[in-house]
Amino acid sequence: MIELALPWVLLALPLPLIVYFLPATASNEAAPLKMPVLVSSSTPKTLLGNQKKTPISLLALLWILLVVSASQPQWLGEPVNIPTEGRELMVAVDLSGSMQVEDMSLNGATVNRLDMLKVLLGDFIDRRVGDRIGLILFGDDAYMQTPMTFDRKTVKQMLDETVLGLVGKQTAIGDAIALSVKRFAEKKDSNRVLLLLTDGQNTAGKILPEQALELAVAKNVTIYSVGIGADVMIQRSLFGKRRVNPSSELDEETLTKLAVDTGGKYFRARSSEDMEEIYQLLDQLEPVEQEQQQMRPLTALFYYPLAFAAIIVFSYILWLNISIYRPIGKSKNTQVVGDNNG
Repeated sequence: MIELALPWVLLALPLPLIVYFLPATASNEAAPLKMPVLVSSSTPKTLLGNQKKTPISLLALLWILLVVSASQPQWLGEPVNIPTEGRELMVAVDLSGSMQVEDMSLNGATVNRLDMLKVLLGDFIDRRVGDRIGLILFGDDAYMQTPMTFDRKTVKQMLDETVLGLVGKQTAIGDAIALSVKRFAEKKDSNRVLLLLTDGQNTAGKILPEQALELAVAKNVTIYSVGIGADVMIQRSLFGKRRVNPSSELDEETLTKLAVDTGGKYFRARSSEDMEEIYQLLDQLEPVEQEQQQMRPLTALFYYPLAFAAIIVFSYILWLNISIYRPIGKSKNTQVVGDNNG
């Protein structure tokens, strides 16, 4: 709907009529200020004849447009829900080389760990309506891919665009936690939650997981860690098939300590079904804020009547100049003055 920010400005609409009908207080002869003559007596009568008075209707239209523009019309949009309490959820995703291991089943097909993570984590992000979500990618180092935002669609898109090897092949768990804590520290009043997803152990970075844990505890950051990878995988070779453990390098002890010491929980995801159950449990442990306030976005419209008035003025001036300065043809009654001797 359309509303006016300054509706009282519309009281100025009848002002020209009031000024027009006010009684004159002094005659032109008594006026102390003499206005210059804009058109001299030497001006050709043809030009004077082409001069036109501005129509009253045009002046009235311009006045109405200017007054309406000054009243600041604006469009009031549909209500949008905003959270009443700050809740921040940082998601740290491991992009090390081991995430390319194809030991996960998704919709009947065998996929690698990252592809499974993109699908199920994307659904989890879609459900977090009202949360500010950030995305961190870590490998040799940790990088902020998406800062804290309510725009879940962008976070999900940035997750979908990630590729293996983007940030190296090692695993900097400590750096990922420290970077998350740093981002949380920029907002004081919030529920700080870190979802840490990895399939290995800390093999890179400048900060050890134990040091990062101290920072998380000091800043009241709750860590939910998820260890990804199957326990058994059939591997084919020249000598036939053999059973291997693709998650042998997973440091469950450290991931469990990170979660327990910060008041969170450690989860083990051996399949896509386990991962989906973990996300559902996280929805229960960290429920989405239900009590919400609403806001209605405002879009300014004052420039529409203002632009319309400007177009009318410039068009009228152009038409007036063309009308006044139209080339004058030769008159049929023009007399040629000859020589007196002729």
